[in-house]
Amino acid sequence: MALFDWNFAALGAWVGGLLWVLLDTWRAWRLLQVLRTGAAALPARGAGLWGELAERIRHQLSARDRQARQAETRLAEFLAAIQASPHGVVLLDEQGRIEWCNQTAAAQFGIDPERDLLQHLSNLVRNPAFVAYLASWNYSRDVVIDAPASALARRGAPVRLSVQVHPYAGNRRMLLMRDITALEQAEAMRRDFVANVSHEIRTPLTVLAGFVETLQNLPLSPEERARYLTLMGQQSQRMETLVNDLLTLSRLEGNAPPPAHQWTPVRALIAHCEEEARGLSGRLGTRPHRLSLEIDVDSELGGAPVELQSAMSNLLCNAVRYTPGGGAIEVRWQLLSDGRAEYVVQDSGPGIAAEHLPRLTERFYRIDRSRSRETGGTGLGLAIVKHVAQRHGAELRIESRVGEGSRFSLVFPTARVRPRRPVGVSA
Repeated sequence: MALFDWNFAALGAWVGGLLWVLLDTWRAWRLLQVLRTGAAALPARGAGLWGELAERIRHQLSARDRQARQAETRLAEFLAAIQASPHGVVLLDEQGRIEWCNQTAAAQFGIDPERDLLQHLSNLVRNPAFVAYLASWNYSRDVVIDAPASALARRGAPVRLSVQVHPYAGNRRMLLMRDITALEQAEAMRRDFVANVSHEIRTPLTVLAGFVETLQNLPLSPEERARYLTLMGQQSQRMETLVNDLLTLSRLEGNAPPPAHQWTPVRALIAHCEEEARGLSGRLGTRPHRLSLEIDVDSELGGAPVELQSAMSNLLCNAVRYTPGGGAIEVRWQLLSDGRAEYVVQDSGPGIAAEHLPRLTERFYRIDRSRSRETGGTGLGLAIVKHVAQRHGAELRIESRVGEGSRFSLVFPTARVRPRRPVGVSA
């Protein structure tokens, strides 16, 4: 009987152990099945070892998913930042194929970010200097190239690119591109400006040096000496005018915008312009010009009086310089239907060909250099007018036809114009 009880107990223990193993195996199998579907399907903390293990695995997988989402978000933000960059960025793999590029680079190189993915960049951008630079693996400097024809077709104007390659992660490469068209144009303008200034100053200096040498070495009659001194005075006046115009341009470019609450009567500005124009007309030694003035509405202009006077006077004096003696010049101040005001100078001169009109406000640009020098022009007047107009929110308009005269006007915004107030009445 005792032996039977022992055997029965052993059998019960063996069966219980087998059931426990089977249950534990089922729990392990269930955990494996759940893991295949992800951490979200894991049950909350259960009983026993497998319940604790499932809970810990769930926490680990949840943390990993959070980190993955954060990494994806950071990567998306990083790519969005590069995408918004004004500079082009291209990533190349070890074989020189395009792995990724932003829209700026695509526009600069004339490529398609999706269609040209994994294409060799040197097959798409065939500029010899660029291809040689990319193959040299010597990236201590950049290379400057013209944008491909496909990019030019999109931009519609010549584009110059500076390309710098930076190796990373072994033989992978990152290309950074900058559009330096504006920089090169500015540098060209600077060179032209220096050359023009040098030329404009050298010419009167050469004349002065010749007159001084003549006065020192030749016996001259009082009349000849007086004539030479008069010519020397004219050349020195020309240099002084040039320096003053250069200083004016420098002040306009470096100063803060003019205040809108400083008001000047338009009649006073135009009267000063008339005085300068009549004086210039008399000095030119030709028949006096027929100058007429018309002010539709007595107004005041808001801004810097000196700048406004300079711009309005330049337009009128230019008309005097380039209109033959006896010609008609009309000056008019009028209010437009939308509340803006217009200062107009219209002459009966020879007119200007259409191809010259877009360049008239360039510094030292002259249609007839000999005529400009004879009348004392520096080639900076309209450049000054353009800067003054921009600083006051005004618009410079130029209309002209050969043989029909020219019309120059400044259109001032409503915020810069108001009716003339009686003396003693404040704003």
